[in-house]
Amino acid sequence: MSFSALDYGIFVGYIVFIVFLGLWVSRDKKGHEKDSKDYFLAGKSLPWWAIGASLIAANISAEQFIGMSGSGFAIGLAIASYEWMAAITLIIVGKFFLPIFIEKGLYTIPEFIEQRFSTNLKTILAIFWVALFIFVNLTSVLFLGGKAIDTIIGNGDGSLIFYAILGLAFIAAAYSLYGGLSAVAWTDALQVGLLIIGGLITTILALNAVTPEGGIFNGLAHVFDKAPEKFHMILSRENPEYFNLPGIAVLIGGLWVANLYYWGFNQYIIQRTLAAKSIKEAQKGIVFAAGLKLIIPLIVVIPGIVVYVMFTQPEGTALIPGVQESFTKADGSVNFDKAYPWLISTFIPNGFQGLVLAALTAAIVSSLASMLNSTSTIFTMDIYKPYINKNASERIVVKIGRITAAVALVIAIALAPVMGNIPQMFQYIQEYTGLVSPGILAIFLMGLFWKKTTNSAAIIGAISSILIAFALKAAIVDLPWMDQMLYTMLITMAIVFGISLTTSENDDDPKGLILTAKLFRTDSSFNVGAYAILIVLVFLYTIFW
Repeated sequence: MSFSALDYGIFVGYIVFIVFLGLWVSRDKKGHEKDSKDYFLAGKSLPWWAIGASLIAANISAEQFIGMSGSGFAIGLAIASYEWMAAITLIIVGKFFLPIFIEKGLYTIPEFIEQRFSTNLKTILAIFWVALFIFVNLTSVLFLGGKAIDTIIGNGDGSLIFYAILGLAFIAAAYSLYGGLSAVAWTDALQVGLLIIGGLITTILALNAVTPEGGIFNGLAHVFDKAPEKFHMILSRENPEYFNLPGIAVLIGGLWVANLYYWGFNQYIIQRTLAAKSIKEAQKGIVFAAGLKLIIPLIVVIPGIVVYVMFTQPEGTALIPGVQESFTKADGSVNFDKAYPWLISTFIPNGFQGLVLAALTAAIVSSLASMLNSTSTIFTMDIYKPYINKNASERIVVKIGRITAAVALVIAIALAPVMGNIPQMFQYIQEYTGLVSPGILAIFLMGLFWKKTTNSAAIIGAISSILIAFALKAAIVDLPWMDQMLYTMLITMAIVFGISLTTSENDDDPKGLILTAKLFRTDSSFNVGAYAILIVLVFLYTIFW
C-alpha cells in the first residue's frame, strides 16, 4: 500500500503545526528574556497533566514502537514487563525520590551528587551522562526512526534511512533548541495523545487483518489461540528468550535495577518533574504517567505478536502475500524490528497512514527533543558553568545550552547510520546500558537513604561497578544479563557499605541527608491512583502469568 498525497499532506501538516506550537508556547514574553530557569525547567510552571504526558512522550520512542514490537514478535507479551513494572517504579519514584529532589531545588541529577558527595564525582557522572545520551540514546532513536520511515514510505532497502534521520533531527531541533523544556513539555502533551491514537489504530487494523473473516475480537482470540506461548509474562528456563527475560527474576531481580535507574535518576526523564509547579503537581503527574504505562503494551507489543502469527501462518490465519520474505534476511535470520513499520505499510489505509506515521514521528521527535534538552542542561549547568565560565550571564548560559544541543545532534546524526542491523534493538540498548546503570543506582540509593555513605566510598563504588559488570559479562557465560545487573548493584552496595564504615571519621557523613516522615507524605489523589494501578497490575500478572 503506497503513501498517498493525502498521507503526505497529513504528515507535513503535523510537522508544521508541532514546530509552530513549540515555538509559540516557548516564546519570550514581552519584557522578559528567557533565563536558565525558563530554558531548562520551563520556569517551574508545569501542571500535572503536562508532566505525565511529557514523561510518556519522552519515554515512548522508536525504541518502543520499533524495538519493543520487534521483541513482541520474538518473545511475546513478556517484554511488556518493562512497561507494567515501570508503572510501579513511577509510584516509588513519586513517593520516595521526588520529594528529596524537589526540596533541594535541583536542575540536574548530577547536581544532587555534588550536594550529597562531591564536585569530583558529579563531574565524572555528568561526563558519563552526556556521552551516554549522545552515543547511545540519540543515535539509537535516530537510527530506528530512520529505519521505520524507510520501511513505511520507501521500499525498505535502506536508501531513505539517512534522509529520514536528517528530517527527524531537523524537526526536533526546530523548536527544542530555541524553546528549551517549555517547548518540549507543552508539545509533548499533544504528541502523547497522537501517538496513543495512532498506536491504537495500528493495533486494531492488525487484529482485524489476522483472520480471513476479520473482526478485532476474532483476531485477538485467534492470536491468543494460535500463539499461547507468546502470552506468558514469566518465561521458563526452556524458553530460548529466557536469557533476555529470566523468569521470576524479572519481578524480583534485575528489572528493578533498570527501571529505578531509568525513571528515578535519568535526567531526560526526571527533568520534567523538577519543572513542576509544586511537589503535589509532580506526584499527580507521576501517577498519570503510571496509568498511561498500563496501556502501552496494547499499542507496541500486541502488534508484534500479531505479526508473529502472520509470519508463522498457523491454520486459520489470513494468508498475506510476501510476509515471510519481508522478514527473512539474506542469511536466513528474522528481521524482528521490521514488524511495526511493515504493519503500517501493509494494512493502514491511505489517509490513516499519514496519521500513524505522524504518531510514530511524534514519539521519536519528542524523545529526541527531551534528550537534547537534558544533554544541554547537564553540560551547561554541571560542566560549562562551574569549570569554563563561572560568571556566565543568564543569556550566555541559555546560548551555550542551545549550542550544546546542536553539537550533540550533529554528532548523533553522523553516528546513527553505523548502528547497523541489530536483531532486537530494544534488548541491545537495555543490555549495554545495564553495564553502568547498576553502579550508579547503588550510589544513589546509598546516598539517599544511608547517612554514613562517604564520598570516597561512592567514587570507588562507581569505578568498581563497571569492572564488576564487565567481569560478570565476560566470565559467566550462562548468567542472564538482567541477573548480572542485580548482582553488580548488590556487590557495589556492599563495597560502598564496607568502605564507608572503615573510612568515615564520624558516625554519619556530614553530607548525609536528614529525612523525615513528613517529607514522604502524599495526598489522597496520589494514594488512590497508586492503589488502583497496583490492583490492575496484580490482575494482569495473574491472568498472563
